[in-house]
Amino acid sequence: MRSAANEKPEKPLVYVVDDDASMRDALAGLFDSVGLQSQTYATAEDFLSTNLSDRPGCIVLDVRLPDMNGLEFQGRLVQIGVGIPVVMMTGFGDIPMSVHAMKHGAVDFLPKPFRDQDMLDAVMAAIERDRQRRTVENDATQLRQRFETLSPREQEVMLHVTAGKMNKQVAGDLGISEITVKIHRGAAMHKMGARTYAELVRMADALKPDRRRPGR
Repeated sequence: MRSAANEKPEKPLVYVVDDDASMRDALAGLFDSVGLQSQTYATAEDFLSTNLSDRPGCIVLDVRLPDMNGLEFQGRLVQIGVGIPVVMMTGFGDIPMSVHAMKHGAVDFLPKPFRDQDMLDAVMAAIERDRQRRTVENDATQLRQRFETLSPREQEVMLHVTAGKMNKQVAGDLGISEITVKIHRGAAMHKMGARTYAELVRMADALKPDRRRPGR
């Protein structure tokens, strides 16, 4: 396994999971040749028991491993909340399994033997997808944090007004005056950083669905 000690935190990291030592070494050398760092594992459990880096990256996975197949591996990733994109490597007889794996979230699958450039293209695409996922998750986290700064009443008003209700309707639903609705609405927009009503609606849409259902 290669060390990450001297690398910048933002540098991508490729996790290689394959029981074939020669394949692990070959892939590590390929990624190193284009400036990508890699960590290698002989089994799925070796990978699943490691502490993952907080960097963009992807997993390059042999679809058949001694301890589990690629579909089982994907299921375990979901269970433990790991969203790192997966690129599958497959033998000829495993193509149907790999197609199934792609339907369940794998970025790509490469039949062995594959060209180095095909592997690099798949890995770069997976890393870019991971960067985008992290950006979305980070934005969503910040949005939730802002929402939690609202008072309970401000949250109620925000969710009601962004559901398309007029201030008068919201006032009736919550048993408060229309003036009070306007005050809470303004406070919510300020705390959420929304410059317009439309922007506040987009923010509400990005929050969890159960927060967008007033009275349910």
